[in-house]
Amino acid sequence: MAIDTTSAVRKLHNYAYGQFIEGDGEGQALYNAITGAEVATASSAGLDFAKMCDYARTVGGPKLRKMTFHERGMMLKALAMHLMEKKDLFYKISWATGATKADSWVDIEGGIGNLFAYSSLRRQFPNETFCVEGDVARLSKLNTFIGHHICVPKEGVAIHINAFNFPVWGMLEKVAVNWFAGVPAIVKPATVTSFLTEAVVKEIIASKILPEGALQLICGSANGILDHVMSQDVVTFTGSASTGKMLKSNKRLIEESVHFNMEADSLNCCVLGTDVTPDKPEFDIFIKEVVREITTKAGQKCTAVRRIIVPENSVEEVRAALSKRLASNIIGDPNVEGVRMGSLAGLSQLKEVKEKVEQLSKTQKIIIGDFLPQSRDPFGSKFEVKGADKNKGAFMPPIIFLNENPFKNTDCHSVEAFGPVSTIIPYKTTENAIALAKMGKGSLVSSIITADEKIAKQYVLGAASMHGRILVLNAECAKESTGHGSPLPLLVHGGPGRAGGGEEMGGKRGVFHYLQRTAIQGTPTMITAITNQYQMGAKYGPTLTLPEGEGKGLGDEIHPFRKYFEELKVGDTLITKKHTVTEDDIINFAELSGDKFYAHLQPDALEGTIFKRTVAHGYFILSRAAGLFVDPPKGPVLLNYGIDECRFTKPIYPGMTIGVRFTCKEKLENDKPLKAATPNPSPFLPEGESVARSGSPPSGELEGVAVGIVKWVVDIYDASSDEVRKKYDVDVSMGDTVGIATILTMVKKKEQGS
Repeated sequence: MAIDTTSAVRKLHNYAYGQFIEGDGEGQALYNAITGAEVATASSAGLDFAKMCDYARTVGGPKLRKMTFHERGMMLKALAMHLMEKKDLFYKISWATGATKADSWVDIEGGIGNLFAYSSLRRQFPNETFCVEGDVARLSKLNTFIGHHICVPKEGVAIHINAFNFPVWGMLEKVAVNWFAGVPAIVKPATVTSFLTEAVVKEIIASKILPEGALQLICGSANGILDHVMSQDVVTFTGSASTGKMLKSNKRLIEESVHFNMEADSLNCCVLGTDVTPDKPEFDIFIKEVVREITTKAGQKCTAVRRIIVPENSVEEVRAALSKRLASNIIGDPNVEGVRMGSLAGLSQLKEVKEKVEQLSKTQKIIIGDFLPQSRDPFGSKFEVKGADKNKGAFMPPIIFLNENPFKNTDCHSVEAFGPVSTIIPYKTTENAIALAKMGKGSLVSSIITADEKIAKQYVLGAASMHGRILVLNAECAKESTGHGSPLPLLVHGGPGRAGGGEEMGGKRGVFHYLQRTAIQGTPTMITAITNQYQMGAKYGPTLTLPEGEGKGLGDEIHPFRKYFEELKVGDTLITKKHTVTEDDIINFAELSGDKFYAHLQPDALEGTIFKRTVAHGYFILSRAAGLFVDPPKGPVLLNYGIDECRFTKPIYPGMTIGVRFTCKEKLENDKPLKAATPNPSPFLPEGESVARSGSPPSGELEGVAVGIVKWVVDIYDASSDEVRKKYDVDVSMGDTVGIATILTMVKKKEQGS
C-alpha cells in the first residue's frame, strides 16, 4: 500500500541478526517529499553493529560460500521474479520520495533488472564455489611445473552505504554482485528515503529465497559500523565526495587494508559536436537528452548532466531550444495526470540545492529560470506546481546557467547543485571541449552527440582518462540508446578523481571485487585436480585407445561420446586412430572449401616462405581430426556448437601422419533445456528418416531435454615415421602437438528430472 499520511507515524524496522528490530528512542523523522507530511521515523539506536558484522560472517557467509555460482545465480533469478510480482507495492511507496512513475521505474525495475542481469552471468562461471581466471602460466621447459589463478569468495561482509536518490536500485545493484560472488551484505540506505528500502527488504526476507544472514538492514544512522570491519570485508559508498573522503580515511579501514569502493557524485557533461547544426537530427537528440537528464528524478542523479558543453556559435540556439522544451515540463504531484517532474527528496535537500545555486550565481548568470534567494518566493512568482503546495513539498524548477568564460570562472567545474540545475559552457574547438570536460577532475559519465566519426574518436580518446563511461550518440543509435544517465549492469559504473576512483557492476569485473585472487603452482596434474579443468600435460584419466584398422570394435570400452554428462569426468581421454595426409586430401579440400591459397596448391610459389612444399590446410587438419574422434551413431553428445580456441602450430605435409588425443577439459552446468528442431525430409536419406532443421519450433523426442556443456581439448599430434620426418626435415618429434583446439559440445544428462 501507499504510505498513509492520515494514520499514525510508524517507526521503520531494521533487520539484524535474523530479526526485525525497531531502534530505540524517537528516531529521525521522515517526510513525504510531495506533501511535507511526516510519514515515519527511523532509528538504529540499540543495534549491535559488531554483532551484525559477526552474524553476516559466521551465518550468512558460510551458507553463500557453499553454493556454486550457478546456484547463486538461480537464487538471484528467483528473487528478481518475486520482487517483480511485488513491484506495485513499491511504486505506491516510491511516490512519497518525490518520484514520478518514470523515475520509479528506473529505481524499482532498474534495480530488479540488476538481479536478472547477474543471474544470467552464471553461464559465464563454472558450477563451482570458486572460479579459474586467465590463462595458464608455463613455468618450466618440460611443462612439469605450471601456474594459474583461482578466485574464491572473501570470508567477510559487504557493507553498503547508499545515497538517497535511488533507495531500491542503489541497494540491488550492489547486493546482486556480492551475493553472486558468495558474500553477505549489510545495507545502510540514506535515512531520508529508507522507508522504500525497508519495504523491499521486508519482501526479500519474507520470500525466504536468501539464506539467513545474507542480508541485514540499518535504516537509521550507521555511525560507528566501520570500527568493526575486518580485512576480508568490503565497504562501498555512494554519495557526496566530501563524505566519501571522510569514510575512506577511517583508521580501521586503513589498519585492516579493507577494500573500499567509492562512487561519488560528479560534474558530468554532455557535449554537442561542432558538426551538429540546428537542422540536423542530432541537434534535437542533444536537446532531448539534456532535458531528460535535468528533469529525471528532478536532477537527483549521480550521472545527471551538470555541464552542457556546446560550440560557441550554437549557444543561443541551444538556449532557445532548451527553454522551449523545459517550458512544457509540468512539475507537481506525480499522481496527477500530466506531471512530468516531481520534487526533490526532501526539504533539507532543497535547502542544500538553493545554497549551491546561490554560490554558482556569483560567477555565472541564470538564463533559464529565476532565483531570488532572499525572496519568500525564491524561484519567482511564475513557478507553479500541479496538484500540490509548492511551499510544503520540496519542489523547484529547472535552472540553467550560462558561463561565458569557463576557463576563468571555474565554479561550474567544482560546485554541484544536486537538483535540476546545469550550466551551458561554450567552446571553440574539440580540443577545448576535451579540456573543459576534464576540468571536472573526474566524472562518472560524459556524452558527445555527433555524427562525425573523427570528432567522436578525438573526443573519446582525449577525455577517457577522466571519465568512467562515455556515450557517443547520433541519429543511428538514438532510438535504442539507453541514454547518458543510465549505468548498465554489464558496464562499469564509477569514475576517476572526484567521482571516487571506484567501480561498480561491470558484469564479471564487478564480481571479482568480492573474490580473493590467489596464484597456484604445481604440476599440470595437480592443478587439474584443484581446478577441475584439464591442464595440458596432466596425466590422463580413464583412456580409451581406438584400435587401428577398419571394422575393429571397442569391445567393452566406452567411447566418450557414449557417456552422459554425469558420467564424463575431467581428464577422460580418447586416443584415436591415425590418418596419413595425401596430396588428394589437400586438392579435394581445396575444391570443396574454395580455399586455394598458394601454399596448398602452388609448389613453385613457396620460395621465401616457411614451407618446404605444399602444405595441408589447417582447417582440413582440424576437420580430419573430427573424423577421427567423432563417434557417428546417435548418442548422448547432441551437438557441437563452437570452438573456443584453435591454433595450428606445425605444418603438415603430404605423407605425414596425424593422430588425436581427445580429452574432457571442463564440464559446465546448463539450466536451459535444449529444444528439438522440427524434422525436415531430406532427399538424401532413406524414406522415413529425417534431419533436424535449426531454428524451428520444438518438437519430437528432444523437446526440453536437459543438457550440460562439455569442453574438449583436441590435441592433434604428429604420428609420422622417422623416415617421413627426415624426408621433410620438419622441426617436430613423434607425439608433438601440431594443432590444438577447444571445442564445445552439448551432452545429454542421464537424469532428466520430472
